[in-house]
Amino acid sequence: MSKQVETALRGPQAYALARNVIAEMEKAGVWPTPLNFELWLHYVSDPDGALAREIRLLLEQSVAISDKTAEMLAAEFLPRGRLPDQIRDVGAVLDRELASVANAIAMAHKTQADYGETLADASHTMEKAQDASALKSLVGGLSTATKRVRRETAILEKRLEKSNKEVIRLRENLEQVRRDAMTDALTNLANRKAFDERLEAACAPDDGSPLGLAILDIDHFKRFNDTWGHQTGDQVLRYVSTVLSNICGKHRFAARFGGEEFAIIFPGESAGVVMAALESIRSEVASRALRRRSTNDDLGSVTISAGFAQRRKGETAASLLERADAALYESKRKGRNCITAAPAADPAQRQVA
Repeated sequence: MSKQVETALRGPQAYALARNVIAEMEKAGVWPTPLNFELWLHYVSDPDGALAREIRLLLEQSVAISDKTAEMLAAEFLPRGRLPDQIRDVGAVLDRELASVANAIAMAHKTQADYGETLADASHTMEKAQDASALKSLVGGLSTATKRVRRETAILEKRLEKSNKEVIRLRENLEQVRRDAMTDALTNLANRKAFDERLEAACAPDDGSPLGLAILDIDHFKRFNDTWGHQTGDQVLRYVSTVLSNICGKHRFAARFGGEEFAIIFPGESAGVVMAALESIRSEVASRALRRRSTNDDLGSVTISAGFAQRRKGETAASLLERADAALYESKRKGRNCITAAPAADPAQRQVA
């Protein structure tokens, strides 16, 4: 839960906020489950946030907020709220492993200390030994102590080996948790949070290396949902995301930006290369006639509009995103199913030139 929402729930306006949340859920026809309440809490408390925008889009498209839809919204927009529990679970297992290892080490340390005392006593006894039977008894004691030390050492080695495997498993679990928190549940592309972080990182260096950003939108997507239902709409989203994944590969970074919008970051590629890649995506998406899986009805072809911008030297991530978004809306204004490039140079700089 965000700090803003948590603060609101602990203030004097908390009850009024809760009543408002329930009223908005009832208005939208959403059941007051704990998960839905948390989603609507963010929706009401942060109306300009990414989650609120996504919920408004779903409501405008008359998409039913089912349990599945709520889970997808939570997975994409509330990752921080769920990570701590998962991390705490992993941390608890790690604490137990460390405690077990510490106990094994303490036992081995005690055994080694006892063995040291045994050797010291044996050395003292050997100096005073007068007959063979005493020496034989001494050697027998040393042999027993040595076997005990070896046994304890073997136990410790096995325990450390087991703990090492467990730590590796826990590390893999944490990595999976991190990936899940950065992945859109429906399309398996990166989610908005992952995109925002990657774009900020890509814009951090100011060395003048090429950086392109494209925003893509499925044309008339609301019509698909209104005509065929949101499950068919999900099918369209998955189809487009598959095309993006295939063409982008590992070097480019594709993400679900929100709703029916996608974003692609093109590091180190010229405007011409970016334009060619986007044209490949546009033509590939439009080349196939889709069919509804449940009924085999012909859905027709899907088209996309796109806008892209090349980063200007020193430009912030927010500015680059704004220009790519403006280019997308220019594509829509021109009739959709096309690609528009934002102006390469700053208008003010062109006037000075």
